[in-house]
Amino acid sequence: MHTGSNNRGVEGEMMSLILKGRGLVGGKAEGEALVSRQPISFVGGVDPNTGIVIEKGHELEGKSVKGKVLVFPYGKGTTYNPFAVYAMKKRGTAPAAIINVKSEEILLTGAILAQIPFIDNLDKNPLEAIETGDHVIVDADEGTVKVAKKKQK
Repeated sequence: MHTGSNNRGVEGEMMSLILKGRGLVGGKAEGEALVSRQPISFVGGVDPNTGIVIEKGHELEGKSVKGKVLVFPYGKGTTYNPFAVYAMKKRGTAPAAIINVKSEEILLTGAILAQIPFIDNLDKNPLEAIETGDHVIVDADEGTVKVAKKKQK
């Protein structure tokens, strides 16, 4: 289904796909995907004031999660993680949505507090189906992820 007007900002779209999963925190969000094959901690791993990944050696080190659809396997870290995610939301530095391969309770609690749309258990591995730079629309109420692949060079 291609309606044209719903794909604003997706110039040069090569392919779209729809993934179905489990919506854990409702809501809708869209934005550029930022994908990591490594777990992420929001305590000590991401600067809450800027949204920049500061964990040494992390594949996303130096990149900002602010306003992105953040795709990664699962969260890691301490029980303070939910408060860090909530603080990021209040400061405007949080991701627009979170997609995990499999959620864990600590990060999920943070997404609930911050009301960040959160999906996991997709019918395709999101680490393989989504690439950094793809335009992603998350509808956690419906449990769907629409992916417009980034323009191929």
